[in-house]
Amino acid sequence: MRSVDLRGRSWRKSSYSAACGDCVEVGHLIQGGIGVRDSKDVSQPALVFSSAQWRSFIGDIKVERQNRA
Repeated sequence: MRSVDLRGRSWRKSSYSAACGDCVEVGHLIQGGIGVRDSKDVSQPALVFSSAQWRSFIGDIKVERQNRA
């Protein structure tokens, strides 16, 4: 497993974050790729995805939304 420097990244909260604070934050990484972390405890490790993995994930979500409509 490789180490990824997450310091100094600009993180944004999900637009679907719950009002009770159950939030995830997403940030673009210096090394490339996307980091996803729990906004309630940012000291914990983040999940790291390649750009291709992230695009696939978001694409799958969009397809699932269309199938539910």
